[in-house]
Amino acid sequence: MDGLSTWLLVPASVVAAPLCAYATQYLTVEQAQQSIFAGAQFTAAFVTLSDAQRSEIERRTGTIVRVKDQRVWRVSTGGFFIVDEVVGKHELITYAAGLNPDGTVRRIEIMDYRESYGYEVRNDSWRRQFVGKRDGDPVKLDVDIHNIGGATLSCRHITDGVRRLLALYDVALK
Repeated sequence: MDGLSTWLLVPASVVAAPLCAYATQYLTVEQAQQSIFAGAQFTAAFVTLSDAQRSEIERRTGTIVRVKDQRVWRVSTGGFFIVDEVVGKHELITYAAGLNPDGTVRRIEIMDYRESYGYEVRNDSWRRQFVGKRDGDPVKLDVDIHNIGGATLSCRHITDGVRRLLALYDVALK
């Protein structure tokens, strides 16, 4: 390799490095279930939304329902466990929401985070903001959910996702 080629490879590798995505699996489905509903049993109750249900959820939340099929489990102690995905900045974020029997958020967990930054959404203090939220509450970033600097898109999209799941409860689960 001549000197010029070697010289060009270094900047190319530096430029390419930030494009690499980092994927971290924090919890499996089973681990997330036990984290939110310790000791409970789970029965799959997957939901396929009708076009009317999709439209109603979109109308209520101002978000797009990307998929008709939602991974939902009934919890033996009452309530629902739901696995969902939202786009962070470029990659999908997989998270779980536990809903109490009355449809309020019990807890959310970040299961898989594939972005190179913004992982602070996994902080318990940020996730705790959703506890007790129900369909009809604003559940909006910078309204009743605080933002994390450097993780704005992840915060916004998870917040929108939780708002959509609360509407899903009211439209298709209760």
